[in-house]
Amino acid sequence: MVMAEDAAAVPGSIDRILHNGDQVKLGGVVLTAHLTPGHTKGATTWTMTATDAGKPYHVVISSSIGVNPGYVLVNNSKYPQIADDYRRAFEVMRALPCDVYLAPHGAQYGLVEKYARLEKGGPNPFIDPQGYRAYVDTSEKLFLGKLEEQKH
Repeated sequence: MVMAEDAAAVPGSIDRILHNGDQVKLGGVVLTAHLTPGHTKGATTWTMTATDAGKPYHVVISSSIGVNPGYVLVNNSKYPQIADDYRRAFEVMRALPCDVYLAPHGAQYGLVEKYARLEKGGPNPFIDPQGYRAYVDTSEKLFLGKLEEQKH
């Protein structure tokens, strides 16, 4: 057993390399990997099922699909297939059923606002398939705009 203060001194090891569609089981939870590169080459979006009051919900834990300032989408010598990878990532994201959407940054899915609404009672604001679709739509629109800008 490694104690927390010793954790930095112990190098990590890779148990296995995951591929698209592979699953990881943690306790009673099964996470499925969906390769969604573009933002980064190995970007992975995860899905799982969560149950609340006996009702199952499709959960998507999105990798980032945004285009950061300075990203080169056209003639990128370090990542030549970046634009094609982004396109495939958007296809994958659109195909995933989603009731609950989570992302790497709370602002991407309105974490603070949703948590505040949750505390007030009423319907669970984290059940937000429309917010997920809006995130994918907005991200793709920004990507396509940057792509067109760089083509010219």
